[in-house]
Amino acid sequence: MKDSLDKQAARIAGDFLQEKVKTSYPIEGKGITNQVCVVETKIHKVVVRMNGKDEYQSFIKEKWCIEQAAKVGVPGPEVLSIGIVDETAYMIQPFIEGDNGVDSTVPKSTIWRRLGEYAKLIHSIQVKGYGENLIDPVHGEFQSPPHAGSDGTWQGYVQHNINSLTEHDRLIELGVINQMESERIKNRFEDLKSEPFRFGLNHGDISLKNTIVNQANQVILLDWNAKVSVVPHATVAQLMHYQILGLDESPNTEEFQAFMEGYGISGEDLSGIRNYLLLRAFDNLRWAINRRPDLVKPYAAFAKQVVNMIME
Repeated sequence: MKDSLDKQAARIAGDFLQEKVKTSYPIEGKGITNQVCVVETKIHKVVVRMNGKDEYQSFIKEKWCIEQAAKVGVPGPEVLSIGIVDETAYMIQPFIEGDNGVDSTVPKSTIWRRLGEYAKLIHSIQVKGYGENLIDPVHGEFQSPPHAGSDGTWQGYVQHNINSLTEHDRLIELGVINQMESERIKNRFEDLKSEPFRFGLNHGDISLKNTIVNQANQVILLDWNAKVSVVPHATVAQLMHYQILGLDESPNTEEFQAFMEGYGISGEDLSGIRNYLLLRAFDNLRWAINRRPDLVKPYAAFAKQVVNMIME
């Protein structure tokens, strides 16, 4: 980048607002995918999120998701502008006063209960298709790009993972499963194929760090990484994933229960969700084997943890 991060953000925001910028500074540690800066003028205070120009489509998708979520009652920051300047894709949003959910004095279980309510509302948004690419914003149609072994559909995704469970499977070689477990897991995945799933929009990263709690104690949801997948499985599996990894943003037992109560999910629903979590763990590991050898070891360790949890 030609300019420093804050200077570039100041230039983008100043051009959009047509106002002289007083100050701009990066927000550290809050933007994993994007680079995030706050820009202030005499009248306005905005957040500028930036990434490479190839990420422009993700900003289009996020803008669409925020607008659809607002219609069903999920509060989020308005999107003032998105665009591309000098090879940089950007999104401008109003700065929301309040505390990040991680730092808020509001009880964490209260925030998680509200996030459960939000997840259910998000899952009610009308969408079509399956996958992470928004190909038709007018009709809310999503698509997953086909790849070797899968045609990009949900059925293709499950079948690819069934077909991969062979006696020469790298997952056996890596010690994630043995041959007997492979056969049992294949049966579980076959059950997933015949399950009459509901498909819905998923936020993609529901966590305390992606919330702001304002002075009225309203929980505002940020930073979408959306996709259309099986619901509520994909969202709950993401929380379980964080718990298994022991991430700071993962809910503890009480907070997870609060989320489930907010959504209206009973403990009986968790068996199917665990099978989905296993499917996703295996698929991610196979992706790492093919594309990211540096991630094979941690992904294999995670997959083994999921196997142990499910097969016990």
